[in-house]
Amino acid sequence: MKFAAKLLASTLFLAATAVAHADVDAALKALDPDNDGTIDLAEAQAGGKAKFAKLDPDKDGTLDAKELSGILDEAALKAADPDNDGTLDEKEYAAVIEAKFKAANPDDDGTIDAKELASPAGQELLKLIH
Repeated sequence: MKFAAKLLASTLFLAATAVAHADVDAALKALDPDNDGTIDLAEAQAGGKAKFAKLDPDKDGTLDAKELSGILDEAALKAADPDNDGTLDEKEYAAVIEAKFKAANPDDDGTIDAKELASPAGQELLKLIH
């Protein structure tokens, strides 16, 4: 029985990894207009601008906790909201993208490659830009 449980766990891990890599590949394709295999900050910000527009169905120019559900938790929203109005405007959202970009770029080369995008920090960035 232990073998079957280990086999199932391994299979689930491999399936999740394949899905994550598919998401990374799709994100790179969508966010990398120069096709260099990386995302720079300008490309991340462009993706973030498009994502912001999709997340703002009421078109009020801000994102509240409900609109950011699954993207930023309450603590992250509070930390990213210097005016304490409970929402993020485009400038505040762009600042979060920049911070997450820096966190996902440990080699500090100014670009995010597939390996970095697949990391936990890269996945946090991906939520904001794709």
